[in-house]
Amino acid sequence: MKQLQASWKGLLLCLVIAVPSWFLGKQFPIVGGAVIAILAGMVITLFIKDKSAFEAGIKFTSKKILQWAVILLGFGMNLMVILETGKTSLPIIISTITTSLVIAYVLHRVMHIPGKISTLVGVGSSICGGSAIAATAPVIDADDEEVAQSISVIFFFNVLAAILFPTLGQMLGFSHETGEAFGIFAGTAINDTSSVTAAASTWDSMWGLGSATLDTAVTVKLTRTLAIIPITLVLAFIRTRKEKGEGDGEGKKVSLKQIFPMFILYFVLASVITTVVYSVFPEGSAVYAAASSIFSFLKNVSKFFIVLAMAAIGLNTDIVKLVKTGGKPIIMGFCCWVGITVVSLTMQHFLGLW
Repeated sequence: MKQLQASWKGLLLCLVIAVPSWFLGKQFPIVGGAVIAILAGMVITLFIKDKSAFEAGIKFTSKKILQWAVILLGFGMNLMVILETGKTSLPIIISTITTSLVIAYVLHRVMHIPGKISTLVGVGSSICGGSAIAATAPVIDADDEEVAQSISVIFFFNVLAAILFPTLGQMLGFSHETGEAFGIFAGTAINDTSSVTAAASTWDSMWGLGSATLDTAVTVKLTRTLAIIPITLVLAFIRTRKEKGEGDGEGKKVSLKQIFPMFILYFVLASVITTVVYSVFPEGSAVYAAASSIFSFLKNVSKFFIVLAMAAIGLNTDIVKLVKTGGKPIIMGFCCWVGITVVSLTMQHFLGLW
């Protein structure tokens, strides 16, 4: 009750930004509600002279509600179906994810880009853009400006990919008769789901393929999204081990429960529950239909919570500082983007898909 009394003003402010951003994101999916919310928050905060009354609610929204969003993201992830339908693209996905993470690490060392921003850009580029950043940020304890900077970089290259990739696919001679090659390309080389669907839909429209390209691209993208689970778990254990070591060095007793981000385990549990339910109950049964409706609702709640959290992050971000310090992360994002694109095309050619 005390927390609600302290937080309601900031939470209400975030809601005022998030609700219209959510609906605008539906109208402009290539941008998405999360990006609109974070940009709106950055602008609105410039006009608030004293944020002290809102700080508790903004902090609660950017931290706790973001964690709840990640947990709910696990519902609707049927691991077995996604892996089965995406197995053709699995070698490409593994190669592109590895490429992006290696590039991010090398540039972090060479260009002295802060470690948390490097991690967020690398993970966001390699897996699924904003959702991966949302899942990773609380695991590595990234601050709001680091999240905002990473989201901005990913968004920039998402928009470029959605616009340029259909023309690039035509120049490279992708098949016009089926959407498989371009669908795999879009699903493995474009960061965010909204831009994947935009590029794939454009290819379908260009060649009259119905939804063939879109179906392939979305399936590949869902398979790629599964990488959130092992990567966040690994990052969580690295952080836990590091903080436990620092605690031991100071002669303090460190509780694993206090420093390990437990919400990641709840996220994994949610995806396991979904997989078990879909595996046990046959498609078409009443239980299967009811579960599908519930999981779909929870997934939409998760997406809204991400928009809500991004509004809070925008409110906590100094846009002037963001612009001044944004050069190196943009270079990193560009290098990751180019690396993923080249590896995706090379692997497709090697596997005989293009």
